[in-house]
Amino acid sequence: MAITIVITLFACEGNYQNIQRLNLKDNSPIAEGRNIDVKYTDSGKVVTNLLAPLLLDYSNMEFPYQEFPNGVEVRFWNEENEKSTVNSDYAVRYDQTGIVDLRNNVVLVTSDSVVLEAEQLYWDQVNKWVFTDQPYRIKFKDGSFNQGARFDSNEDFTIFLSRQNDGIQIIDKTQTTDGE
Repeated sequence: MAITIVITLFACEGNYQNIQRLNLKDNSPIAEGRNIDVKYTDSGKVVTNLLAPLLLDYSNMEFPYQEFPNGVEVRFWNEENEKSTVNSDYAVRYDQTGIVDLRNNVVLVTSDSVVLEAEQLYWDQVNKWVFTDQPYRIKFKDGSFNQGARFDSNEDFTIFLSRQNDGIQIIDKTQTTDGE
């Protein structure tokens, strides 16, 4: 009898997560937040501020994610306390990959005046990389601009690889290349 009780207790403990999942409606979020204002700090200094009217948390799913169906604004501060922002009408952040999918009216403005507009933008938080395969328009801090269908870039846009594009590039003739 004692062995049966012990086995039952351990069996119930192992199935607790499965019971929790059964209590949720299919594809329902485990949590919902309204008027979100989350500040991330490093050594007591705010480095990121996430603002959203609605957050749906699907961390209960096999592939966990957070959805921002009514848009998101994220503010970033660098080491010099200079602010960059990104806004979109919709966003999803995937926990396991660190990928953020920003959609619809995406506008990114860096602290050094780079302005990127796109219909979709992926942000790889782990590799500090942004990219899209959708139409975009970008204006760089020197006044040059580019628009096209796809690009890859590091977060500070010092490496920018564009495909199928057109634009105006400003070239400083006073700078020389190696060997000239």
